[in-house]
Amino acid sequence: MSSNQSGEGEIRKIDQAAGKITIAHGEIKSIDMPPMTMVFTVKDPALLEAAKPGDKVRFAVAREDGKFVVTAIEAAP
Repeated sequence: MSSNQSGEGEIRKIDQAAGKITIAHGEIKSIDMPPMTMVFTVKDPALLEAAKPGDKVRFAVAREDGKFVVTAIEAAP
């Protein structure tokens, strides 16, 4: 996972049907995003299959069509 566009946080909510995930995350310096809780769209809904609220995760985010999209997600060490 590229560190220049990745963040760490805790999953708050998953909406499998809509392909969205809510993450309370720390600062993501590369995209000037302060710590916050935010709803992201996922690039691939399969990313949500193993995730559950309360999980601590590292995730990669990219800007696509003006929106931030989670492109990868993994359990935080």
